[in-house]
Amino acid sequence: MIRPSRAAFAFIFITVALDMLALGIMAPVLPKLVVAFEGGDVPHAARVVGLFGFVWAAMQFLASPIVGALSDRYGRRPVVLLSNFGLGVDYLVMALAPTVGWLFVGRIVSGITSSSYSTATAYIADVTPPDERAAKFGLLGAAFGLGFIIGPAVGGVLGDISLRLPFYVAGGLSLVNAAYGFFVLPESLPPEKRARVPWRMANPLGSLAFLRAHPEVLALALTYFLYYIAHEIYPTLFVLYGDYRYSWSAKQLGLTLATFGVGSMIASAFLIGPIVRRIGERSALLLGISLGALSSLVIAAAYTGSLFYLSIPIASLGGLTTPSLMAIASREASESEQGRLQGALGSLQGIAMMIAPLLLSEIFAVAIARGGKAYAGAPFAFVSAVMLLALIVAARATRPSIV
Repeated sequence: MIRPSRAAFAFIFITVALDMLALGIMAPVLPKLVVAFEGGDVPHAARVVGLFGFVWAAMQFLASPIVGALSDRYGRRPVVLLSNFGLGVDYLVMALAPTVGWLFVGRIVSGITSSSYSTATAYIADVTPPDERAAKFGLLGAAFGLGFIIGPAVGGVLGDISLRLPFYVAGGLSLVNAAYGFFVLPESLPPEKRARVPWRMANPLGSLAFLRAHPEVLALALTYFLYYIAHEIYPTLFVLYGDYRYSWSAKQLGLTLATFGVGSMIASAFLIGPIVRRIGERSALLLGISLGALSSLVIAAAYTGSLFYLSIPIASLGGLTTPSLMAIASREASESEQGRLQGALGSLQGIAMMIAPLLLSEIFAVAIARGGKAYAGAPFAFVSAVMLLALIVAARATRPSIV
């Protein structure tokens, strides 16, 4: 087992944080730039932004298994560094984009290059003992939370100066990180442990074939898929829901998002590791899913904004789910298969990110058309039911074998 230097792990942490930071930086700016390109036609710009989101998720779905397979074959280091470099160049291209078509191409490239999370996860699996992986994966969750807190705030401030400035900053950060990693990031997968990957495995269907070939992982993968179907309710409906049901201003929405981010980061950095060590990975997984279901149910029933805030600490501890699940799943794959495992999970996440926005927004639209604010919590009730289904699947998949 290779022990990474602190600088190497810090680089992986920063890589994940920067991916999320860059996405967050663009969140308040990209729609405004599209509106400017479309001459102020907001309805058409909204359709373009929606297409951007679908294309980005589709690229994640297509690229994740390829990136994972490449990392199994050639090592993690070159894949992570090339991803960072490509992401940096992409943001600079988007900063200079003369038309909305250039931005569209940028979203395609961003979806491909930002799929490096699966490789970062495989890197951690390579260099971390199995009983410590959940805590390390939790730290990667903290990186997500950190980027989610800082990104939108930074993007909003920079966007007031220039709509293109956030893209320059995001691109510069990614390029600096790639240069830094070139000097400090060691390879985590020795040549003798690399796999000669059949290229049929390096595509979404081949990735799903990998899961079918490992039935011990398949049920965990289904749990992962259901979890991300539910998780997508926040990026899809949070702003619309808060504005419609609670009449929250943009400032209130931003502060609430930041509170979610702080709660998630605190739980990931300080609570997940100790909880997993105390109760075990299986119990932590089932607890995390249960809390996710409960937080969604609280939101569905919360008829005031004050009641909504009760869901935040519950949802934050629901962050136990992903690191515990990934730690359990990583035990079921060999050292030469970690990249393909994470790539397959990344593909499932991509499918969820394509399906969920369409499904959840339709539930919301139908609910409020028929019942107004009284029915506005319907999509969160649906998500709670999805999480309960995930709980049943996870409990069956991880139950101890009886010898």
